[in-house]
Amino acid sequence: MYLVMGITGNVGGATARHLLKQGKQVRALVRDREKAAKWADQGVELVEGDWNDATAIAAALKGVEGAFVMLPAVWAPSPDYKEAKGVIANYIEALSKVVPSRVVALSSMGANRTSGIGMITALSLLEQGFRSLPSPVAFVRAGGFFENFLFGLQAAQGGTLPVFYNPTNRKSAMVASDDIGAEVATLLAGPAWSGHRVIELGSMVSADEVATQLGGVLKLDVKAFALPRAAWADAFQQFGVPKGHTGPAEEMFESINAGWMDLGVTGTEHVAGTTSARDVFAAALNAVKA
Repeated sequence: MYLVMGITGNVGGATARHLLKQGKQVRALVRDREKAAKWADQGVELVEGDWNDATAIAAALKGVEGAFVMLPAVWAPSPDYKEAKGVIANYIEALSKVVPSRVVALSSMGANRTSGIGMITALSLLEQGFRSLPSPVAFVRAGGFFENFLFGLQAAQGGTLPVFYNPTNRKSAMVASDDIGAEVATLLAGPAWSGHRVIELGSMVSADEVATQLGGVLKLDVKAFALPRAAWADAFQQFGVPKGHTGPAEEMFESINAGWMDLGVTGTEHVAGTTSARDVFAAALNAVKA
């Protein structure tokens, strides 16, 4: 039995799918049983609760061989990252009381740094906190998600994909959610390890390459367009980040553009993704047509 947090999201869902394909039993901590009903139909054991309740997390951990944990995405965090700190504290309390044989935590490229990384600060804090856990821990430092470009299926109809990456031909680590789920499932159900592991997950891809692959799916000539720095705040607001709270997201992309999130950090392992941006766009487009 394996505990999967965030099962109703992209990465948690991909992790559960890959574990189920392997014939493993899966348990999920969920706030809304109805939202997770499709997983119950596939044999997943649902436990009510969420990451804001250490007692619920501990109850969900009982009897599991391994646990996959992650932080909720907060695009407008408090200046002190109290949201992440609260969830991390709950995880540490629960994982110290009920100790699984292994823990896999979703992190991010850049989490090895402690400043100047914007939103990724939350995952840097997670890695720092989890290093005191009694279980062996694997930190999966994923690259930028190809799914974050899905807005392009509509936005790029005119032939231009607006991006925060600048220059657009510079490569940075990117990955598909399904590849993250596959690697997490492999770590959970594969050979045991001791101590801490850090896995960099993804391949070096440029925004230009993503735009070309999007164009292939849309059957259009699509070019990436780097949004001017002065336009970032307004752009993030259009994506739903409240006015005056776009700083962490802006700082994150500044660090990406500065090359602080490239592959090859000392002491890490590397796993390349096998799913392309084209695959992600095609799957999303087919899902809309279905």
